[in-house]
Amino acid sequence: MSSFSTSLSSRTSSSSPFLSNHSSLINSDPSRRSLSFPQGINLDDLCVRSKRKLVQSSVAVGDGAVITKSSSPELKGGPLSIPSQEAEDKLVIESNGGKEHSTVSITVVGASGDLAKKKIFPALFALYYEGCLPEHFTIYGYARSKMTDAELRDMVSKTLTCRIDKRENCGEKMEEFLKRCFYHTGQYDSQEHFVALDKKLKEHEGGRLSNRLFYLSIPPNIFVDAVKCASSSASSSSGWTRVIVEKPFGRDSKTSAALTKSLKQYLEEDQIFRIDHYLGKELVENLSVLRFSNLIFEPLWSRQYIQNVQFIFSEDFGTEGRGGYFDHYGIIRDIMQNHLLQILALFAMETPVSLDAEDIRNEKVKVLRSMRPIQLEDVVIGQYKSTTKGGVTYPGYTDDKTVPKDSLTPTFAAAALFIDNARWDGVPFLMKAGKALHTRSAEIRVQFRHVPGNLYNRNSGGTNLDRTTNELVIRVQPDEGIYLKINNKVPGLGMRLDQSHLNLLYSARYSKEIPDAYERLLLDAIEGERRLFIRSDELDAAWALFTPLLKEIEEKKTIPEFYPHGSRGPVGAHYLAAKHNVQWGDLSLDQ
Repeated sequence: MSSFSTSLSSRTSSSSPFLSNHSSLINSDPSRRSLSFPQGINLDDLCVRSKRKLVQSSVAVGDGAVITKSSSPELKGGPLSIPSQEAEDKLVIESNGGKEHSTVSITVVGASGDLAKKKIFPALFALYYEGCLPEHFTIYGYARSKMTDAELRDMVSKTLTCRIDKRENCGEKMEEFLKRCFYHTGQYDSQEHFVALDKKLKEHEGGRLSNRLFYLSIPPNIFVDAVKCASSSASSSSGWTRVIVEKPFGRDSKTSAALTKSLKQYLEEDQIFRIDHYLGKELVENLSVLRFSNLIFEPLWSRQYIQNVQFIFSEDFGTEGRGGYFDHYGIIRDIMQNHLLQILALFAMETPVSLDAEDIRNEKVKVLRSMRPIQLEDVVIGQYKSTTKGGVTYPGYTDDKTVPKDSLTPTFAAAALFIDNARWDGVPFLMKAGKALHTRSAEIRVQFRHVPGNLYNRNSGGTNLDRTTNELVIRVQPDEGIYLKINNKVPGLGMRLDQSHLNLLYSARYSKEIPDAYERLLLDAIEGERRLFIRSDELDAAWALFTPLLKEIEEKKTIPEFYPHGSRGPVGAHYLAAKHNVQWGDLSLDQ
């Protein structure tokens, strides 16, 4: 019985099932940690690197396979450099059949679900379409639903699309991709069914060095069962095995810690890829580039110049029949504790030593541990109610048949958070997230302080200083862009000021289509790049911040403030902002 093995782990903890079966590990590539992807690199560059790393340089020895390496590739010029082709060519692999290539087997556990159909399979096809997947790869769908290979391919084909700039060979690429897709019916807690899956995977791997990636697109209550069965019955015996875990990662500190403890019975930490798809979005990825590679921003990135920072997430639709899941978690757990808090940590972190995954995640954890406990008086919660517009009636949250009529679950929340360190002391970080609002958007707004003794106050059209404040806006979605609000003189003989935008609109500046977040994250998981995935201590720190607040809200049965479906949210959010001398940036006349 084989258990999960990893090509990257150098730990020798006897608690791991992997180590009990594989007592000898080769960590033959000490430069692996230096191969993190620069944040400015595009998907094509990633794909080139992916192709050059097909041959794995660090693997476990097992089941008779012998992997050797004549010398380590030498890095030139520091952590952002790429090994030379000559260094790559020094790598020699000698396996049972004399094969000189590895293969990657990707198993989507829960393949019949919406996430798999709408996001995972399309992302895998996009990677294949761009030439980012290895030469030898196989994709297996695994679920309880009865389905044949042909039925899976038919289901998947309905959601596949091609890049705008390469449509001429779209049909051909789809056919080739679908030929690599297969299906296996099985229970998530059945050792027997995973043994059968392992047999099929080996047939496709054909004796090559096998690397396996499992994507758990299933409810969290069956994560551990699936991992246990895959660990004992379907892990790679010669290469790495990694597992992508979808949120939610528990409901609070206790349940999150229990889940992590259970997963670590069968996996090492560096085999667990906790995915937060917002970290894979292009503008979030660009956040650190904007700050650390532009001299004009880094000196301003502190309490001395920044008045407040806003993280805003809004959806223009409600639960739409899926309230049963949402009602168990609510907007704070669903959006704030993960998506928005992760972006906040990236925004506020100190300059990392390098772009290595561990260096970046270390700095994020420091931010989370420096945050002041959230007070209930600094939080507003709301729930959307039914409303009629133009003769059309929009349902309220509790009108959803899957939601209890007396539910107090918030569909909207706004909160003021503070980081108690030297850089950010006293700066309010405002979060706002909600469903059934007036628009769909996600953005970061950085409002700078007023100009001391501004000579032009009288020329700015009034006494409202907020209208003359510089603001940097990073629009994550839709219409990705970055713009800076500046004050300038209106042309003419008089002296009248106006506020204008220095605007970088991605669709106008770049002709290439922006990759979906799942494409980037799946490619990173295949490459073993962990920078955009959440480490267990990050998760602990995030839950430590929000668990006391959630417990207080639920124990006191705090009644949410109702707001009409399609509105800007509850009025209380405006009072919260005003309390901290802040005006929500997305509600101004000139957004």
